[in-house]
Amino acid sequence: MDNQRIILYLAFFFTLFLLYQEWQKDYGPQPLVTETEQVTSAVVSDAEISALPLADIPTDAKSGALPVAKEESAPRQSVRVVTDVLDLMIDTQGGTVYQLDLRNYQKSSREMDKPYRLYSVEESKYHTAQSGLVSSAFAAPNHKDIYQSEKSEYRLQEGTDELKVSLNWEKEGIKVSKVFTFKRDSYVIEVEHIVSAKDWSGSEYRQLVRSLQERESTMIPTYVGGVVFNDDIKYEKVDFDDIADKSFESTDMKGGWIAMIQHYFLSAWVPDQEQTNYTYTTHPTPNRYILGMRSPAVTASSETPAKFKSLLVVGPKLQDRLEKIAPGLELTVDYGILTILAKPLFWLLKFYHSLFDNWGWAIIFLTISVKVIFYKLSEAGYRSMARMRKITPRMKLLKERYGDDRQRMSAEMMKMYKEEKINPLGGCFPILIQIPVFIALYWVLLESVEMRNAPFALWIQNLSEQDPYYILPILMGSTMFIQQKLNPAPVDPVQQKIFQFMPLVFTIFFLFFPSGLVLYWVVNNSLSIIQQWIITKRIEAEK
Repeated sequence: MDNQRIILYLAFFFTLFLLYQEWQKDYGPQPLVTETEQVTSAVVSDAEISALPLADIPTDAKSGALPVAKEESAPRQSVRVVTDVLDLMIDTQGGTVYQLDLRNYQKSSREMDKPYRLYSVEESKYHTAQSGLVSSAFAAPNHKDIYQSEKSEYRLQEGTDELKVSLNWEKEGIKVSKVFTFKRDSYVIEVEHIVSAKDWSGSEYRQLVRSLQERESTMIPTYVGGVVFNDDIKYEKVDFDDIADKSFESTDMKGGWIAMIQHYFLSAWVPDQEQTNYTYTTHPTPNRYILGMRSPAVTASSETPAKFKSLLVVGPKLQDRLEKIAPGLELTVDYGILTILAKPLFWLLKFYHSLFDNWGWAIIFLTISVKVIFYKLSEAGYRSMARMRKITPRMKLLKERYGDDRQRMSAEMMKMYKEEKINPLGGCFPILIQIPVFIALYWVLLESVEMRNAPFALWIQNLSEQDPYYILPILMGSTMFIQQKLNPAPVDPVQQKIFQFMPLVFTIFFLFFPSGLVLYWVVNNSLSIIQQWIITKRIEAEK
């Protein structure tokens, strides 16, 4: 087994992976669309309320049907809230957050004047956050009941760090205030239900509602769907298929959180971490997927109101902020099984960004740092390859002489390795050890929201999108071709022909990759060429 064979296998599996991504695009799960697709209101069907355990939903004593909301004295309206980082709409029916724009993040590189919209009631991008109260014995406002609001618009004023928006509901002597608290430079919204009554008992539920949505790019294998976390199950993905099958429920989940995540952004409900919640999923209509949690019952009396407090986290997946909100929330930046390697790499990337204030230069110096760390390992591998390259003519002679006698040829090759003091696996292990680090670095560059719409220099004005002129992919292919020339040529003519086409194949693949990733590969390959060329020249100069 030589280095060329290892590289061939890696290239083969990488190619299969890309083909699988394209297959998923054509034959994988597709967004379900109703016959009359249209923009819907923030109201959701009664079926969605059935996501909650029926024991906690008041029902008609005879039919067991869900109650029909009575006409409220206050008209239904939308309340706009604007902070320094958020611009959102709250429906007074249920206090549902049904539209939310991130003011500091652009919609796309082609629409830099528009903010990125995380919540929407547009059918193909439906995404809302609902919460409400349920009680089996008392009146309680769920996300179908209408609240009252003193104003239709609230703004965080200059010089103030906090903004409170209060919605009020009253029925049968029971008063409920739903209070949203916004803070400056924060993507965390505190949501609190305060129940004032002589006698009342009930629970709070919070849920995230989405339609089935495709990834923004089929070439980039990022996850879109639900996530559940607590100390027992840790980090568990609950994708749309799981929700459709209703395969997830937990009747005893202490602390933790639930989230809907996508590339770069998330939406999460975080309860009191000392509280035990019932977590559930439901699929009420063909294109509605719900992930939610319900609190234990709390009692209110004339002396003590019942209070329910949760955090609604909306916005970019900024690791340093997320880890301070709740345990494990930073894991929504999904590095997979290589998180333990990816985290220190991201820290180093941020360190270089603090020095240069440019993510492109941060990528370059991070790549250099990784090469320095693995210099000795790389040196051992390149020395082995250089020695293998030096004896390539003798290997060809052995093939010509003993090509029909494999056993004799293997024996002669082992004898030659022993004479030349060459370990045929010497170049394999150093490369294999480095592969997890390079894959982790790949995920760091792919998952970090800091790369989104980040400029570098010259023609590269967005590191999260492909090179508009394909210069970096061509450079990457060229460096790969040069590396091939420095490596020992395969003895097998079939392998030789395959390897001749590999730079071209990878160049085509990298045409569609984010330029930040391609920049990393160009720098890494260039450094490898310099190191390998120096070592090869030294070995060839030896007697």
